[in-house]
Amino acid sequence: MVMDKRNEHLETLSEIRNLMERSSRFISLSGLSGVAAGIFALLGAVAVYAYLDVLPFSTEKQYYIAAKTADKWGLDYLSFFVIDATLVILGAITAGIYFTTRKARKEGQKIWDNTSKRLLINLAIPLITGGLFCLALLYNGPLRFVAPATLIFYGLACVNSSKYTVTDIRYLGISEIVLGLIGMFIPGYGLELWAIGFGILHIVYGVVMYRKYK
Repeated sequence: MVMDKRNEHLETLSEIRNLMERSSRFISLSGLSGVAAGIFALLGAVAVYAYLDVLPFSTEKQYYIAAKTADKWGLDYLSFFVIDATLVILGAITAGIYFTTRKARKEGQKIWDNTSKRLLINLAIPLITGGLFCLALLYNGPLRFVAPATLIFYGLACVNSSKYTVTDIRYLGISEIVLGLIGMFIPGYGLELWAIGFGILHIVYGVVMYRKYK
């Protein structure tokens, strides 16, 4: 009887903890959205390499040097980079909304509440700041710091918003920041590090998330 009561108390405490977690954290993020974001990022990186006519990890022609004289497909480098980044972001956001909404519906969770609002606000502040900072770098230079800067600000956004969702986001953010800082010191590999951070890391993170929280 004593053991039965103890088990009942433990189950009650577990239920209370789950309810508190659900009310304070947005836990309906889908790992598939991370995989999709990674795929879009890799496609975007491939497009950049094709536009600049350079190869990954090439020591003969740095990507940010090639960009200054690039004029292909009827687009100057500024127009191409803005279009390419916009398509990658739109694809990642669309996939994120679709997979996250689908998961939330399956689990009977609300997709829009105070927690998701706080999550988006804390995510948006570093992202918008970083986006404007990177646009300034695109127009005024130096170009070699644009790719690493996007990693750093995105990582800060993940860390800043992690308190309102699963803690795995924090580790992803820290990894992105580290890659961005490395890129600041070896800017010749900024684009490769960008592809690793936004592409490969997102896919790995998405698979882990999917298997852990499916």
